[in-house]
Amino acid sequence: MQAPSHSPNRIPLGMACGIGAGALWGLVFLAPALGRDFAPLELAIGRYLAYGMMSALWLAPRWRGVMGLIGAADWWTLTKLGLLGNTLYYILLSGGVQQGGIAMTSLVIGFLPVVVSLVGSRDHGAVPLRRLWPSLLLSLGGMGCMAWQAFYGGVDHDSKTALSSLLGFGCALGALASWSAFAVSNSRSLARLSHVSSQDWNLLLGLATGAQAALLLPMALAFAPVQHDMAQWSRLAALSGAVALLASIMGNWLWNRMCRLLPLTLSGQMIMAETFFALLYGFLWEARWPARVEVLAMVLLIAGVSSCVWAHRRQQA
Repeated sequence: MQAPSHSPNRIPLGMACGIGAGALWGLVFLAPALGRDFAPLELAIGRYLAYGMMSALWLAPRWRGVMGLIGAADWWTLTKLGLLGNTLYYILLSGGVQQGGIAMTSLVIGFLPVVVSLVGSRDHGAVPLRRLWPSLLLSLGGMGCMAWQAFYGGVDHDSKTALSSLLGFGCALGALASWSAFAVSNSRSLARLSHVSSQDWNLLLGLATGAQAALLLPMALAFAPVQHDMAQWSRLAALSGAVALLASIMGNWLWNRMCRLLPLTLSGQMIMAETFFALLYGFLWEARWPARVEVLAMVLLIAGVSSCVWAHRRQQA
């Protein structure tokens, strides 16, 4: 199958979709802080049960037509993607936020563009890695600034135990690995299944992830460390529904649309939008202005994305 062409006039639309997805996905970093009464597994189950039910309702009028577009092997792919990009990823992300904070978790996951660009540089028609090194170096510099701020200059850092910070950092690294594998596999699956629309693929992914959440629900209820009252369960239901609609339905659709407009090396860079918005929401939640080193990190990240865009426009020209 011939690789799809990525003409220059598709890049602005693809970038707009990527920024929109990042703005919506940044909200998922706030959810674990808002739902701190619940364990990461409970937060993930709540979000993806809602995602699965919304997906089923959306697909119901066109059920037979959509089911005829995919086979058994595609369902297996959806199951793996649901685990990597949704269930496992969100459990680890929630653990990172609750143990290490929003800023630390978002900066670690922000390394995703570097990982995806390194993998995508080997794809057919991709920009060579030698043209991406300025973007990668700028991105690494920005991530290094945020890492320093999170571990040595963060607000109320002394109140966190070393074990909690270490556990949060480990969860964030696991989330980075899980989402990196998802980003690469999902982009290639979309390219292979060109007859399935971006939204239908997103809704099918919601069905697969919702089924995983339903299977995990009995275990979560049986081993729940804390008993919750009705008000807490109601808050979790509202939070899960909001995150499922905004991040899983709308955010994923924008991301899948972007994946069909941009090459993998550039689409990987667009995940930085999620990092920026996650930091912005974190600053608003903590009611503080970013520190100087955090501002420097943002400048470096913007320069890194701009450098990557320039490399792709030069490649197309």
